[in-house]
Amino acid sequence: MSQSNVLVDSFGRAHNYLRISVTDRCNLRCTYCMPLQGLVWKKRQELLTFEEIVRLSEIFAALGVTKIRLTGGEPMVRKGLVDLVRSLGRIEGLKALAMTTNATLLAPHVGELQAAGMSQLNISLDTFKAEKFGQIARQSEDIFADVMAGIYAALDQDFKSLKINMVVMSGVNDDEILDFVAFAYKHRVNVRFIEYMPFKDNQWTNEKVVTYKDLLALIGEHYQLLKLCDEPSAVGKDYAIEGGAGSVSFISSMSDSFCSTCNRLRLTSDGSVKSCLFYPAETNLRDAMREGATDSQLQGMILNALQMKPEAHPPADEIAANENRAMIQIGG
Repeated sequence: MSQSNVLVDSFGRAHNYLRISVTDRCNLRCTYCMPLQGLVWKKRQELLTFEEIVRLSEIFAALGVTKIRLTGGEPMVRKGLVDLVRSLGRIEGLKALAMTTNATLLAPHVGELQAAGMSQLNISLDTFKAEKFGQIARQSEDIFADVMAGIYAALDQDFKSLKINMVVMSGVNDDEILDFVAFAYKHRVNVRFIEYMPFKDNQWTNEKVVTYKDLLALIGEHYQLLKLCDEPSAVGKDYAIEGGAGSVSFISSMSDSFCSTCNRLRLTSDGSVKSCLFYPAETNLRDAMREGATDSQLQGMILNALQMKPEAHPPADEIAANENRAMIQIGG
């Protein structure tokens, strides 16, 4: 991590990774992300403009951020995204530009995204079965074909990192764990198994969580997994598959948290800094910018927000009971 990084919280954790939500809108309604009753989308004027996103990104980079990930909602529903990627790619000091997407709109644009500077891509996919996809996404199962087209288009590109994120839900899609491992065995992709996390009105219960230890045991009965060295701030426990082209990882947010090494900050689509995914407190930078705040003043607001970051998130049941934004409103 750069010695010039000043994004250090009160527990000594340095932050070099910024996740920016470019929209709260999504063309899917996944059960674990969006409340059943739906949401009222932000009005266009409530969202950060691309110029505001670039300005804040430059400020964060000056403070020590070296990696930016674009999220949503679904980032590709926002028009002109490639232009934003191109602008962000020019920021001095930025070493990695990534995006998390549901891949429904990816296939026609994946080449120009990479050409614009996108180096890392995470694709959300929770099932290989079209009918189940429709049930989880609460949309037409016909969209599943678009998602798979996006995945294969991404595989044809030479991304520095290509990952598939699967949220594992007991009784919903845990019967497909080995299918996802088989996909990683065959393709040069990292499949990440994510423990089901509680968010506002997403029907989370502890019984639906499949822990990484259970997943590891199941996969170990069928494949030889080789532990890889994890980066100090990695969220995933990474494993190579002996003889395979790809790898698998386990995101153990619920059963074995990684709070002590967290290096992430989040910027919501309406311009609020969140220092922790599960901590409701946030600081709005959009209003300050539009009222004429200088870069120095915005830096101060960011640093103050960082000092509010807790040492660790509370237990899962407490998270479920807290009043916080829905996942889609924060940014995946």
